[in-house]
Amino acid sequence: MRRAARCAAALLAFAAAAAALAGEDDASGRRASSPAKASWEFGLTAYPTSVRGGDNYTAAIAAADRGPLHFEVRHNYEAIDTTSAFVGWTLSGGDALAWELTPLLGAARGTTQAYVPGMELSLSWKRFDYYIEAEYVHDRNEQSDSYTYAWSELGFKASEWLRVGAAAQRTKAYGGERELQRGPFLQASWRRATFGAYWFNPGSGQQVFVGSIGLTF
Repeated sequence: MRRAARCAAALLAFAAAAAALAGEDDASGRRASSPAKASWEFGLTAYPTSVRGGDNYTAAIAAADRGPLHFEVRHNYEAIDTTSAFVGWTLSGGDALAWELTPLLGAARGTTQAYVPGMELSLSWKRFDYYIEAEYVHDRNEQSDSYTYAWSELGFKASEWLRVGAAAQRTKAYGGERELQRGPFLQASWRRATFGAYWFNPGSGQQVFVGSIGLTF
């Protein structure tokens, strides 16, 4: 846990030192680019995860976008040793309050085999934003293992390169008694790279630290 926290702190410090070089705006949510872009854009994000009293692992998401068309592949996300794939179409609108909605159809294979319908929604107003992704993991082998997964973030853009806020996640990936994880996060961007640190259940015996290292190209 301490080592992972030190690594994330170093990444954030590096991004802060390079703030003057911060580039174009990040895509909303899990998208690699805005749905207004007609060319292919790609994104890859790794989530090293440290679980107090549990097994550490790394989750990953790969995204590909062309206009409103959206593809995603996730690993160790809905469950450990499980890979899922999704296709979706993004709808967007708004001016003062901008929004994007991406309905998703997907499936998971591995330790969990499931059909996974879901959605991703993002809202932004001035420096504030809200993002939620939710899906129903419908286990094909054991109905009692089906569950609703959700990840949400309420963020504030403190500067062009720094975003802070609170996050929550409902998951069964960590095990333990808590399905709902809550805590603060920091996120820094540098050109096409994004670095983040999420601290769930601070002060409890079931703390979870999630780092994020993302790149779009």
